[in-house]
Amino acid sequence: MPTITHPAKCQTVLTTFETTPGTCQDLLDLLTDAYEVFISKQPGFISAGLHVNDAQTRIANYSQWEKREDYQAMLRSDVMRERNRVINGMCRSFEPVMYDVAAVF
Repeated sequence: MPTITHPAKCQTVLTTFETTPGTCQDLLDLLTDAYEVFISKQPGFISAGLHVNDAQTRIANYSQWEKREDYQAMLRSDVMRERNRVINGMCRSFEPVMYDVAAVF
């Protein structure tokens, strides 16, 4: 389970995927598989969540990593580079962005 604290002792990554209602579920299935099979088993992985908007045109992913370098190493792996090529083909765009927790309420 993701735990949001301030100050955070982990790296937070928010990724948004722009998709279509026709491909949303397929993309969600690919992302779920990536987390279950590979990402969640990588060094430094803490937790993640996938969110879908009601129009099924956007998927948002929230993930936490022990260190920014852990997340970057996962992205640079051959497995994720191949998976990301497939994911990229299923959406208009996707953008992972690293954030620092500024406040919690």
